Amino acid sequence: MSNPQQRKQQMSVLDRLQRYLPQLVVAPPFLLLVFFVYGFIAWTGIISLTNSRMLPTFDIQGIQQYVRLLAMDRWNVAFDNLLIFGSLYILFSITIGCVLAVLLDQRIRAEGALRTIYLYPMAISFIVTGTAWKWILNPSLGIESYMQKLGWESFQFDWIVNRDMAIYVVVLAAVWQASGFVMALFLSALRTVDEDIIRAAHLDGASTTRIYFGIILPSLRPVFLSAFVILAHLSIKSFDLVVALTNGGPGYSSTLPANFMYEMAFRRNQIGLGAASAMMMLATVAAIIVPYLYSELRAKRHG
Repeated sequence: MSNPQQRKQQMSVLDRLQRYLPQLVVAPPFLLLVFFVYGFIAWTGIISLTNSRMLPTFDIQGIQQYVRLLAMDRWNVAFDNLLIFGSLYILFSITIGCVLAVLLDQRIRAEGALRTIYLYPMAISFIVTGTAWKWILNPSLGIESYMQKLGWESFQFDWIVNRDMAIYVVVLAAVWQASGFVMALFLSALRTVDEDIIRAAHLDGASTTRIYFGIILPSLRPVFLSAFVILAHLSIKSFDLVVALTNGGPGYSSTLPANFMYEMAFRRNQIGLGAASAMMMLATVAAIIVPYLYSELRAKRHG
């Protein structure tokens, strides 16, 4: 009599384990994520409200670090640079990537080779990209020197040492690296478009240009949104490209918020100020991602 009862108990325990096995598997990484990501975000927020310098303190002083941050010319330059860099980086990367995807979608010869060439820059680290473009744009070594040696002695391309133009050099290198990635996103989406719709449009006499602008590209709205969010996130956290390409110079004319945060927190022993700048960056990311997530959830709910 005891054996069947024990078997029933064992089966019930096994059933419970099997029922809660997914939660048990997911729980440890979830807890680690909460601690190491959201826990440290909360810790950074607390530090930003203190007067921490070389070592963190927990004497809450209010928002004085934020007031000090917004009054600093270096931070204002960095944030203005982010607006310039982010807007141009997103605009040109999406435009160039979309055009390349449309061209490759014409089933041209050597498509595989061209796709690899366009995608290759994305496989390179930002440090390598910055170093390569630094050599290319160096007035004494790169394009300017080469063109002058060819006989065009009045040619000048000194953006990398020009305070007003240095941030556009960062845009140029970043767009070169990201355009292939955006192209891959759009190309994969273009290959999923229903060909029957395209054939019907051709039968109705619509030109290829009209089909793309009137039917295909409007249907790729989710891809546009995804590319926008990814590129916006990359632009806000950009750090190593600036370090390798301009090191934030001349002066701090090409500094971005991530470079400002690193400078204050790890070089000038202003941890509280660095934490405040990090929270401002987080708020900028949230301002972009939260509306996107809300629109996606709303679309799924009404879908």
